[in-house]
Amino acid sequence: MENWDSWQWQLRQQIRTVEALRQYVAVSEEEAAGIREAAKEFGWGISPYYASLMDPEDPNCPLRRQAIPSLAELHDSVGLIDPLGEVNHSPVPGLIHLYPDRVAFTVSNRCAMYCRHCIRKRMVNRKEARYNWRDGVEYIRRTPQIRDVLLTGGDPLLLPDHTLEQILKALREIEHVEIIRIGTRTVCTLPQRITPELVGMLEKYHPIWLNTQFNHPKELTPQAQVAIERLLRAGIPVGNQSVLLKGVNDNVDTMKALVQKLVRFRVRPYYLYQCDVLRGTEHFRTPIETGLNIINSLQGFTSGLAVPTFIVDSPAGKIPLHPDRLVERGTDYIVIRSFEGKIVKLPNPPNQFLAGNGSKMVENNKMMSIG
Repeated sequence: MENWDSWQWQLRQQIRTVEALRQYVAVSEEEAAGIREAAKEFGWGISPYYASLMDPEDPNCPLRRQAIPSLAELHDSVGLIDPLGEVNHSPVPGLIHLYPDRVAFTVSNRCAMYCRHCIRKRMVNRKEARYNWRDGVEYIRRTPQIRDVLLTGGDPLLLPDHTLEQILKALREIEHVEIIRIGTRTVCTLPQRITPELVGMLEKYHPIWLNTQFNHPKELTPQAQVAIERLLRAGIPVGNQSVLLKGVNDNVDTMKALVQKLVRFRVRPYYLYQCDVLRGTEHFRTPIETGLNIINSLQGFTSGLAVPTFIVDSPAGKIPLHPDRLVERGTDYIVIRSFEGKIVKLPNPPNQFLAGNGSKMVENNKMMSIG
C-alpha cells in the first residue's frame, strides 16, 4: 500500500468501525457487539498496522484482546475510573505530582491505538481532556525539587514534531530538570512514527529516555525493530513496561519468549505491571500469585537482564513485589531458597561469610550450609 509507511496516513486511516475492521479480521458477533456497546463508554481506535498483526480468524488472538472492545468491559464489579487517584495529585490540569522529585506530564490525550486496559480510559480521546501544556511547564519551573519529567498521555508522540519540540525546549530551559522520559506505545502500535526526523529532533534534548509497552512476542516485528534501532542509534535508551493481562501474556512461556526477544532487540524489560483495578478491565485481571509465579519462573532460568520488576501500582505509588525466597531468619543466620528450590543457610551479617571455612551444597529441600 503506497502510504502504509506514513504515520500520518496510519492515523488518518485509524480503524473506528466494524466495517473497517473487517478488512483485517473476521469480526465475531461478540466483537461486533462489544464495539457497538462498550465503545459508547470507552473510546476505541486501532492503527491499520496493528490490525495487520492480528490473527484474522481467532477472536482470542492476544492482540485482538488488547485492541477490540469487548462486552466484558461493561461487567466489572470492583473497577474504579481513577484507581491510582491521579486527580488527587494534579496541581495543574494534565500534571501528576505524586513522587517528590518527578512528575508525569500528560501532554496528549490521543493514541495510535486505544488499548482496552488503558489506565487513563477516563481521559484519552476526549475533547474535554485537552489543556494547555504551558501550565504544566510553569508548575515545573517554579517547583525546584522536580528533576525528572515523564511525558505521557495519551501518547506524547502523537503530537507533531514541532509541538513536541516546543515542550522539550521549554523543559530543557529549566535548570533543575535533569532527565526527560517519554512514555509511548507507538514503538509497538505505530512504529512508522519513529522517523529519522523525529529522532534527530529528540537527540538535541538529551538525556532522553523512552519506555514503551510490548505485551506479546507477536508485537515484536521487523518494523518495530527498525524503530527501536533508530532510537538506540540516537542515544535514546529503550525500556519496556508490560501489563500482565489474562488471555494475553499470563503464562511463563509467553512472558519468557517476550522478554528474551526484547533483549535480542536491545530493549530492557523494565516493569511487569499487575493490571490495575480499573473499570472495564476485570476480564484482564489475574491473581497476584500469577505475576509472582512468572517472575519466579524467569529468575535463574533466563538472564537477569531479561527479568522485569513486578509492580503493583496504587494511589500510594508503585510497589515492587518479589517472590519470597527468605525461608527463615535467625539471630546470626538466614535461610533462603534458590531459583531451583535449593535451601541455603548463610551467616548474617554477610561479612561473617569472609571468615567461613568453605561451603557445602545439597540437592532438593535439604539444607545447604555456608560458613
